[in-house]
Amino acid sequence: MAPDITLYGIVDPQIARGRSLARLARAAADGGTTIIQYRAKEAVTRAMIAEARGIVAALSGTNVPLLINDRVDVALASGAQGVHLGREDMHPADARALLGPQAIIGATVKGRDDLLALRGQPVDYVCIGGVFATSHKDNPDPPLGIHGFRALRAEARELLGHLPVGAIAGITVENAGSLMEAGADGVAVIGALFAGEDPCRAAKAFLPVLRRAA
Repeated sequence: MAPDITLYGIVDPQIARGRSLARLARAAADGGTTIIQYRAKEAVTRAMIAEARGIVAALSGTNVPLLINDRVDVALASGAQGVHLGREDMHPADARALLGPQAIIGATVKGRDDLLALRGQPVDYVCIGGVFATSHKDNPDPPLGIHGFRALRAEARELLGHLPVGAIAGITVENAGSLMEAGADGVAVIGALFAGEDPCRAAKAFLPVLRRAA
């Protein structure tokens, strides 16, 4: 069964400002976030594993899976439900061999070449981006915008079939509906969910917009 990426929250120590990532993740899940990714580009391995285990425990009973950004080893050690891979990370087939058939494996798509590289690969969803400018991740490529996202989404449908496709970067309640209308199956959100004090309330604000546009 394909993962539900309708509202895809990304927790990151840089956005947490010292707050508990586990509590942030649980609050977002309680508000209706459908999948959580833990991203910590600068963290050392042991700290990442400990943090990931805490998030897994916090999400227990919610049916919201936790994915680890980039790090297959951290996913294995922490008991997370899968990984999200960039173009320089482990090959999806290798990640699948290590994580097994039940794991969720996602991949980043920045252009047509990425889509071509993912044909026939064991991935469960992809995220296209960055769609808009964002301060939460360094991105050397210019933003795609709605038009660019719509075009790449159409190519994804042609090359990857019915695989769920999300949109990422700079996404807010105000622009999420336009992305869903442009073909997104969900939106990946960092700041608009976790920069404020109440991720539960923030998630609840997104859901009517996403469901209305779907």
